[in-house]
Amino acid sequence: MVSDAAKAEMKAGVLRDLPEIADISSADLREKVVDAWALALSQTRYTAISEVPPWGNPKVFVIKRGSQADHLRGVTHLAVGFANEFKTSWPEVRINKDIVLAGALCHDIGKPWEFDNDERWSADPSIYGYPSIRHPAYGMHLCLMAGLPEEIAHIAMAHSPMEGNAIVRSLECTIVRYADNTWWRIAGVCGLLKPDTMTQHMGFPYSIRKTDLDD
Repeated sequence: MVSDAAKAEMKAGVLRDLPEIADISSADLREKVVDAWALALSQTRYTAISEVPPWGNPKVFVIKRGSQADHLRGVTHLAVGFANEFKTSWPEVRINKDIVLAGALCHDIGKPWEFDNDERWSADPSIYGYPSIRHPAYGMHLCLMAGLPEEIAHIAMAHSPMEGNAIVRSLECTIVRYADNTWWRIAGVCGLLKPDTMTQHMGFPYSIRKTDLDD
């Protein structure tokens, strides 16, 4: 069990790592995003989002520096930019900005648990499967457990191609999905990903640019 003091520290850390939470207009939704992330962390060895490795999946799409918080914030900035562009150019488009914000901030909320269990699962896939449960499915579970709206749970689950391509995505989920995909693709082209961790399913390898981050 996580103590009340530890939970309070986790919540404070979530707000530090994801300052974009403050941009959510609904106070109730802001609180539930923080609660959901504190719940996600409390079930793992991680005590802050900034401690979670900067991977797309366990040991796949490894960023050369930074943490999962950098990815979440980057995807959020792109998703909000997409939403703002369409709302500005086509005011009649109905986009729920709070759902885009909260969905982008929570789209990978299942990663701490998936990353924390990867070594155990990989030790004997005949027992657990590999992976046993991926972060999109577990993220949906966390969102619902924390009382987040169904729209956010949908984004956590359906932003992934494996879980989401078999269903119809909501508008806000589509925005977050392409923000996430774009973030990883551009990171790869910029040379921010370790080449030996890049897989074919997003069109890699590209002609990767050398950067100052190279070892």
